[in-house]
Amino acid sequence: MPEGDTVYKVAAYLDAALRGARVRGVDLMPRFGDSCGPRRVLGVAGEGKHLFITFDGGLRLRSHLGLYGSWHRYRPGVAWRKPARQASIVIATDDSDYVCFNAKEVQWLRLQGPGGVGHRARVGPDLIRDGVDEEMVAAGVHRHAGPATLLIDLLLDQRIAAGIGNVYKSEVLFLEGLSPFLGVGDIAGTRLPALYRRAAALLADNLGGGPRATRNNLDRRGNLWVYGRGGLPCLRCGDSVQRALLGARPRSTYWCPRCQPRS
Repeated sequence: MPEGDTVYKVAAYLDAALRGARVRGVDLMPRFGDSCGPRRVLGVAGEGKHLFITFDGGLRLRSHLGLYGSWHRYRPGVAWRKPARQASIVIATDDSDYVCFNAKEVQWLRLQGPGGVGHRARVGPDLIRDGVDEEMVAAGVHRHAGPATLLIDLLLDQRIAAGIGNVYKSEVLFLEGLSPFLGVGDIAGTRLPALYRRAAALLADNLGGGPRATRNNLDRRGNLWVYGRGGLPCLRCGDSVQRALLGARPRSTYWCPRCQPRS
């Protein structure tokens, strides 16, 4: 799943390419709503895992890539690398087509309309753009989680803070030495902001080019500590990294039982 850093980089690329451009049209997969004709792009921005394209006339297009979404750019007449039936959004300019394939969500919003308000109400502070406001984090945890809420579910809850995905979830817990089986009530309240500070730092470190990395060791043993390493030795202690589908909505989770004890 694309995470906050990926969406941020896609938004920066699209903003550089489209800001100020007059597009010939915006075609949506029918289940996402109506297409529209020529409009001028005012800007593109990421917010957590959501990408917003703002057009003149007070229209904004929100998209969420989900597990399988991706953006491509094609010159006119060049064959697409994915079937046209998977195209969720096609933004056509005079010299390029910008195609979003397999998006999870696409929605037209009015800048001052109820749709925009509804989105803001269900997405917390963006960790890349806003950093960590400990009071807001504490308020979000109080509002949306309880003592039994697992930390793996807490970190993925975009209402508390936006931008953390499945990779950073596992990596943050490893770096903080916390078991994925722990709940909010199992750790001191002062440790919760540390999780988000760690996530914000990792996201910021990955806004440049190259593969995502959470470790800067030059040992060529991998860019990530535990994610994707199920059954392999822990890069810190040598114990076997575990993998399981965990959480309220089961997702792949990786951890080291020695570095991340349950108590």
